[in-house]
Amino acid sequence: MKNFITCFKDPQFLVTFFSRLRPNRSGRYEASFPFLSTCGRERNFLRCDDRPVVFTHLLAAGPGPPRLSYCGGGEALAVPFEPARLLPLATNGRLYHPAPERAGGVGLVRSALAFELSACFEYAPGANALPSHVHWQGLRLALTMDLAPLLLAAPQP
Repeated sequence: MKNFITCFKDPQFLVTFFSRLRPNRSGRYEASFPFLSTCGRERNFLRCDDRPVVFTHLLAAGPGPPRLSYCGGGEALAVPFEPARLLPLATNGRLYHPAPERAGGVGLVRSALAFELSACFEYAPGANALPSHVHWQGLRLALTMDLAPLLLAAPQP
């Protein structure tokens, strides 16, 4: 038997919940709950402090390119890791990465993972606020900062 708390630890539930997450355009509670996950006739309204997608693990093992896993879903909830598209924000000290479009297109990188990735950042001389490049797998990649407009335009609670 599952209860409310144990559901948040069940990978099958997490995959179902987050794979169905969408912006709330239901006409109900849109201002209070900007995201919605449907399951049959059930409607699960979601409000979060920042972004509904939180990247928790870098999945680098395996034959393919590295992937970022989100929301406890392992391989079932993962996107290709795009290091050049990481977006560090000086205003809140958080790190963001592209997420599935249906969930707003931008996800938050968990603090522990962001700390690990911060060792790969390069800062321009005299600029101490934001990094300009990331070093990944022997390459020096310029940060695109292309997620900034998505993050600013995305629904917020």
